[in-house]
Amino acid sequence: MKNQEIARIFNEIADLLEIKGENPFRIRAYRRAAQNIEGLPKSVEEIPKEELLKVPGIGQDLAGKIEEYIKTGKMQAHEELKHEIPEGLLTLLSVPGLGPKTSKLLYEKLKIKGIDDLERLASEHKLVGLPGIKEKTEENILKGIEMLKRGKERQPLGKVLPIANDILEHLKKKAPVDKIDLAGSLRRWKDTIKDIDILATSDNPKEVMRVFVHLPHVKDVLMHGPTKSTVIIHEDLQVDLRVVEKESYGAALAYFTGSKAHNIRLREMAMKKGLKINEYGIFREKDKKKIGGETEEDIYKILGLPYIPPELREDQGEIEAAQEGRLPRLVTAEEIKGDLHVHSKWSDGSHTFEQLVDAAKERGYSYIAITDHSKGLGIARGLTGERLLEQKKEINAVNKKLKGFRIIHGIEVDIRSDGSLDISDDVLKELDIVVASIHSGFKQPRKQLTYRLVSAMKNPYVSIIAHPTGRLIGERDAYDVDMDEIFATAKKTGTAIEINAYPLRLDINDTYAKRAKEMGIPIVIATDTHVINQFDYMRYGVSIARRGWLEKDDVLNTLEAEKLFKRLKPFK
Repeated sequence: MKNQEIARIFNEIADLLEIKGENPFRIRAYRRAAQNIEGLPKSVEEIPKEELLKVPGIGQDLAGKIEEYIKTGKMQAHEELKHEIPEGLLTLLSVPGLGPKTSKLLYEKLKIKGIDDLERLASEHKLVGLPGIKEKTEENILKGIEMLKRGKERQPLGKVLPIANDILEHLKKKAPVDKIDLAGSLRRWKDTIKDIDILATSDNPKEVMRVFVHLPHVKDVLMHGPTKSTVIIHEDLQVDLRVVEKESYGAALAYFTGSKAHNIRLREMAMKKGLKINEYGIFREKDKKKIGGETEEDIYKILGLPYIPPELREDQGEIEAAQEGRLPRLVTAEEIKGDLHVHSKWSDGSHTFEQLVDAAKERGYSYIAITDHSKGLGIARGLTGERLLEQKKEINAVNKKLKGFRIIHGIEVDIRSDGSLDISDDVLKELDIVVASIHSGFKQPRKQLTYRLVSAMKNPYVSIIAHPTGRLIGERDAYDVDMDEIFATAKKTGTAIEINAYPLRLDINDTYAKRAKEMGIPIVIATDTHVINQFDYMRYGVSIARRGWLEKDDVLNTLEAEKLFKRLKPFK
């Protein structure tokens, strides 16, 4: 929790500095620090200062600010900056896609005092005419406001899951629980979450409830009962905790995991068999005798079904597949052999090749692909063709020292507005792998965005298309691209499509992943790692794959390196 809070404050400081026109390097330092703090595997509260100083981008100044926040709950520098900026302007900064410069312009020219003002003026087309503001800009502002409102209802999985797991750990340590699990959409790994559901068993539920409502996460207590309590935590999420009887735990876990549509199908099947299912168990209707419910497997077995993994429980054909023995054996994180989208210090990553290799080995990988940015992304210190060939020499030197592990040399090449790539084919053909992606022009017309991706896939050296729809959950909607044409081209050219595991991307989503599987399009799950702890984001990408019914054979990086190269375009 503290990591996310500090990352949010550092990003806000960067925004405020940008409004003031401060040094861009200082602004970038705060954004980099925010990214690296957010990616830490444990809370900053547990990290000694000397270890904190080893985090890339964290020097004495920022480490001091982190310590100050841990002790006081505030950063003086942040508070002073907020006092320098009018409150109305601060409010505008919360609108996704409305950057510091545009926010400042709108505030100064129109004296907009809040979101309602902004929405009204944009709806009435009263923003057009200001420098850089066109009708499309108004449209995008209204979309941003809609996204902001949506974000208050549902929050990204990547933000909610760490908080939920932290609450779980607190309860395991402080409360007399026996079994305890997350339920609801979190257990199904949906990409956005409305609230947190927790289920437990205990011989002393009253004490469990007492501990729960007094957790440090809690802002308000909505209900405090003997077996069920509801709280609002500081992130404005509702958390429900239920303690149930041990013999009903499986039935309750199935019931509260959902989805609602999946549960309705199970109840319909039960009725046809003269049975009744609820959160207490599974019963015979004729004599009300309980015949199962201690485990989830009970429920499915009694209905004549194999166990259906939580990720599939959406009433999207999983019941029929289970009845016909067609349930997929879903891919697991343990089956991933390497990560094919990794950034190093050569561009905007934070680590050397050796550091990245060590971190990948710790996770059981046998390879990683170094795919630094190309020159088109200047803010990320993208590589020119010449530097890329220099990097190749260094990677070859490192590879000679490695045993049982390989660095695959690649690039994340930028797709220009005209569909060309910003590294020449003469250089690309020297690489092991080429990942192509869009990093600008997200608001271009559907036809142009689609053309850019299709053109990249037709390049004989492009192996993978990264984060194809460009979404950032809660911050930026997917851009308008014809995925039917993208998939048809990928099928024709043999280009792999990435599931980008970065928690705010999860791009492609589960629906597209399932369609790719049905079309026989190769999939890669990759983390887009910039900080070594982000290797752990792989589980998010795997969750999207599982929700999309993907099996081991559908995912290229479940293969060892030699077999991978036989499957990966350009088929070296």
